[in-house]
Order: sequence, then C-alpha cells, then structure tokens
Amino acid sequence: MNAVSYKTVSANAKTVKKEWVLIDATDMVVGRLSTQVAMILRGKTKPSYTPHVDCGDNVVIINADKVRFTGNKLVDKTYVRYTGYPGGQRFATPKDVLNRFPERVLEHAIRGMLPKNRLGRELFRNLHVYAGTAHPHAGQQPKQIKIA
Repeated sequence: MNAVSYKTVSANAKTVKKEWVLIDATDMVVGRLSTQVAMILRGKTKPSYTPHVDCGDNVVIINADKVRFTGNKLVDKTYVRYTGYPGGQRFATPKDVLNRFPERVLEHAIRGMLPKNRLGRELFRNLHVYAGTAHPHAGQQPKQIKIA
C-alpha cells in the first residue's frame, strides 16, 4: 500500500534548534511586548512546538528603561512584594521600579505569562533584559526582530 505516513513529530532537547533573538524595547507597551516575548520563549512561533519541551529561543531585550505603559498604569498599578518579616509587605508603582531597577518591570510581566512549573523556570532563564543598548551577548550573533 503506497500511503503517505503522517506522523506527529515531537521535539526533544536533542532535536530543538534554539536561536538568539534581539528585541529593542524603545517606546513599546509593556504588556504587548511581554506577550510576544513569552510566545517566543515558549516556542509557540515555531512549527515544531511541543508543550512539554523548552523549544523556544533565547531572547535579549535592550532599552528596557524606555518602555511605556498605557493609561495611568505608570502611577496607579502596584507591585506587591513581601520581605519575609511580620509587617513586611511592600508596595511600589511602576514609576518607582523603573527608576531603581528598570529591567524588573519587563521581567515581572514576562514571568507572569510563562507556565508556573519547572518548565516555566527553565524558560525564564532564556530571557536576558538590559536597561541600555549594551549587552554581553554579541558573540551569539542575535538576530534582531521587530515586534509590531
């Protein structure tokens, strides 16, 4: 019988082709940028996507200090953290966080869009965020992509 065989091919750690991607975050909206980056980290933009495998690309984001929020989120939104001590709940606005640690705004948004398990923690390690234009990943020759 001469029939074409259609087999579902599942990617694994040996067959995945990981690339390096560079994204310039200048004047981009935090949430819209984060959803696209989370999809690239997860590997959903590739035809060989497999849900339980790290098949996404390594992402380098530059100019993280130049992102923007829509509406009044820059002063109305609050980030909550806990120091571990009684009464140690601390609150901060995105404006405060952008002034002190500009990378954390994007990291927090992207981490919340990844799976909350072992795979999500492994995927988050493929993200590299920098406040300025300089980054130490020039040796990997990242391919610059434009996110609309």
